[in-house]
Amino acid sequence: MSLEDTLYPLLKLYEAAPQPVKSLAGHAYRAIPASLRYGSAYTRFQNEAREVEAWDAETIRRYQVAALRDSLIAAAKAPFYAERFAACGVDPAKFESLEQLADYPLLTKQDLLLHREQMVNPEFTAKQRLYITTGGSSGVPVGFYLHKGVSRPKEQAYLEAQWSRRGYRIGDRVAVIRGGVTSSKARGGISYFDATRNWLILSSYHLTAERLPEYVAALNQFRPQHLHAYPSAALMLARGLEQAGLKLDFPLTSLLCGSEKLTAESQQHLEQFFGARVCHWYGHSERVVLAAQGRTSNHLHFWPTYGFVEFGEANADGHREIIGTSFHNHVMPLIRYRTGDYCSPIRQNRESGAADPTLASRATWPAVEAVVGRDYEFLVSATGRRISLTAVNMHDNIFDGLLAVQFFQERPGEVECRFQSGPQWHSSRAEAMHAGLLKKLGDDFTLTLREVQEVAKTSAGKHKWLVTALNPALDG
Repeated sequence: MSLEDTLYPLLKLYEAAPQPVKSLAGHAYRAIPASLRYGSAYTRFQNEAREVEAWDAETIRRYQVAALRDSLIAAAKAPFYAERFAACGVDPAKFESLEQLADYPLLTKQDLLLHREQMVNPEFTAKQRLYITTGGSSGVPVGFYLHKGVSRPKEQAYLEAQWSRRGYRIGDRVAVIRGGVTSSKARGGISYFDATRNWLILSSYHLTAERLPEYVAALNQFRPQHLHAYPSAALMLARGLEQAGLKLDFPLTSLLCGSEKLTAESQQHLEQFFGARVCHWYGHSERVVLAAQGRTSNHLHFWPTYGFVEFGEANADGHREIIGTSFHNHVMPLIRYRTGDYCSPIRQNRESGAADPTLASRATWPAVEAVVGRDYEFLVSATGRRISLTAVNMHDNIFDGLLAVQFFQERPGEVECRFQSGPQWHSSRAEAMHAGLLKKLGDDFTLTLREVQEVAKTSAGKHKWLVTALNPALDG
């Protein structure tokens, strides 16, 4: 087990500590060799992510068949999967080809909400499981278990590998604008230094024209090599600097932009304004599949050794749902998991030029032009701050036990959080949810919680994360 996973429960205590304490503890932690901090699995996945780009199609196919078989066998030990597999007449021990995966049943977010504990492999103890929750991009909160010492080191190794395509090197200075809460006050501090990673954490909740000079001063003092930001935050920063006539007095090597959609036009704008390449990627908290832009291509290429990706039938818009099967998480494998995210897969061949030519076997790296996501959505405070719902939807247990969450806003500074409870929800959690949300939103918001039988949906039956009468345009 990795030291990072062992210390993970103490993360909130570290984040709440005074800066001198954080700096002292962080420097000491960073002095520990990475192999001890992240565990032996980290080195294994580092090597794998580095080597797979040179693998031929047959090597990748053999790897995927073996990894899928391992995941299916681990899943079959859990009551939920054992019953479903038996009903479909499938036997993981006889899994020998990728085509056989189509015989296995699909998994939905609703399955996770209702049957999570029955999906856990009983061969692993509670100490080997790491519980994670997320509000989910669709507003449907889900909880699940990761494999301690495996899932998070693997994620770290693969993220670093894909960032390296655009110039990142381990140990580089990074400024982060990704939902870190630096203060719950509208006039509070905008940053703190995370010495465990040599990162400057900047608030995505205080990024206004009035306070923009503070961001410029903090960035110019820290002089990061990379900006790791939500696309919406990076665009707000770029447009704010442009409109105010401000600029950074140092060059960036890259912008690392994930967790939200990023259009080709927006990426071009960021690259031109900052004079640095953007690395955009698609992933999710469940750690099922991962895709990133290549060294030469801006299409999103799915890592064939991270997880197995399939694409559902095309909907009315011609988009297909991303369906993934996780590798390596034998605590709670997710088999043919419907992510709820949609994309337009690209047929890869030498004539189309869609694939990254640096990949030895392009056909085994499925690529998509972009993942179709919701538009950038913001809540507006009484003082005019725009709070990205992506930041509100950070991975914590605020929404644990709920079936759906929806925000409603008619006036700046006034928000109603509508929620649909699930079988594991307890009303005693409402106070903690209210306090947790207000900590993120800030003291220039009033927040009301309202339990509903069902949240509002679009005419097509899709969940609406935000219902608003306001129009906080990104470039406004």
